[in-house]
Amino acid sequence: MSQSYFQKFVPKKKNSVIKEEHRQKKKKAKKERAAAIDKFYDEKRKMKAAEREAALKASITKAAPPKLSAPDDSNPERKVTHPSAPKIVKAAAVPGEAMPLNKYLAHCGVCSRREAVEYIKAEKVKVNGVIIKEPAFKVSEKDEVFCNGKKLFVTKNLVYILLNKPKDYITTTDDPQGRKTVLQLIKAATTERVYPIGRLDRNTSGVLLFTNDGELTQKLSHPSYNITKIYEVKLDKPLIKADFEKILNGLQLEDGEIKADSLAYADARDKSVIGIEIHSGRNRIVRRIFESLGYDVKGLDRVMYANLTKKNVERGKWRFLSEKEVRLLKYMNASYKKPAVKEKVAVAKGKAVGKGKGK
Repeated sequence: MSQSYFQKFVPKKKNSVIKEEHRQKKKKAKKERAAAIDKFYDEKRKMKAAEREAALKASITKAAPPKLSAPDDSNPERKVTHPSAPKIVKAAAVPGEAMPLNKYLAHCGVCSRREAVEYIKAEKVKVNGVIIKEPAFKVSEKDEVFCNGKKLFVTKNLVYILLNKPKDYITTTDDPQGRKTVLQLIKAATTERVYPIGRLDRNTSGVLLFTNDGELTQKLSHPSYNITKIYEVKLDKPLIKADFEKILNGLQLEDGEIKADSLAYADARDKSVIGIEIHSGRNRIVRRIFESLGYDVKGLDRVMYANLTKKNVERGKWRFLSEKEVRLLKYMNASYKKPAVKEKVAVAKGKAVGKGKGK
């Protein structure tokens, strides 16, 4: 009997080839779906930003024209002139009475109070046309304040953004060498001028906060508040028990003694992966701790900062903080009970972990 009748049952391709094609189609469909979702939310964010900008312009046009203020005879340097531009409605957080100049700069979203002191001493700030060198100089909402030639307005719309920073991005607002900066990753998030709280090295990834809230920046940046940071460290070799104890008991570095608040093996099967909790804000402190003991840090990831984690935020992505998170940051909830560092590392990475303590 001729075999031509059975030709239609003979597969033209191998099953493995057909399965691979099917997998590739599914992979392509998932990518297209993810791209469509990203595009939808980008358009939504841009629409909201445009609405906020339109509302802001409307409030400016409806605002009453500013009145002339009488000059202050007690201080000839404080000559008040008629403003040359309309003023934005001020935030409720800023009192009507006078405040120190560095605090005013922080409220305007220029920088933190500590950084504002450097701006003022560098003669970059003018009040009513006069360069002021004293950070404690009192200013009010009626005064015209310029920084680097730009007129300042008290920030009304406060923004709080959490970024899961990838490697090869530097933590700065601008780089003269043209390298990639973290602000490029959040440029679609807001039209407000935000800046990072603290720094992460170019090769360090993880949680990074952005805001235009000067008071919160001051609080999170100041050493007296002991803001908790947790890192996952990948070493070139397993951390031995003797060095484990040294880090907990304290090490003497070139800029003073340092010890970890808590330490654990993040992975029980791999003792080269360490979870370390620390509150010091010294430059490159985690890397220097392990390098002082002869270890090479292959990877460094900040998994928690001020009780905020990067859970559910993909690398290179960002999200806005919730009202509850902002409230906890501002008031630093004293009743918050800290879990062990091993559990916090696992929670921040979205992994389940047993109850046993790392040895």
